[in-house]
Amino acid sequence: MNTAPHPQAPHHLPFFLAGPDGADPVLAATGLFLLAVVVAVGLLFLRLHTLPERIAHKGQKLQFEIVAVLGLIALFTHMHIFWVAGLLLALIDIPDVTGPMRRIAGSAEKIAGFPPGAGDTTEGKLRIEAPQPAPHAPLPPPQEG
Repeated sequence: MNTAPHPQAPHHLPFFLAGPDGADPVLAATGLFLLAVVVAVGLLFLRLHTLPERIAHKGQKLQFEIVAVLGLIALFTHMHIFWVAGLLLALIDIPDVTGPMRRIAGSAEKIAGFPPGAGDTTEGKLRIEAPQPAPHAPLPPPQEG
């Protein structure tokens, strides 16, 4: 195959024209650039999409799992309201109500005379064991009059 240019063609051809062998370096460079841009935009989208989860995880929030589920729902349904709700939930500090409730339950068990955790339920059955009364000394025989 003869790859010499036609004798009437100009001696200097622009770089963006494909050569006689069919190689097109501009098309290859454009394809690689397009692939890199698509990957970069995808990573940027995922980074932005996981923003509420990262905020909730960094702040050690109690509602981290709820924020993560809202993010997944927003990702799969394309409904942005779930993402906004997750972001708002990640930014809000929900007060811890389980800590004081545990302390109240522990104090009530201590007052009732149960060992710690003995007043809890397990497998649907109540595990409360009534405290045994302290053994009393035998009463002296009644005295006759």
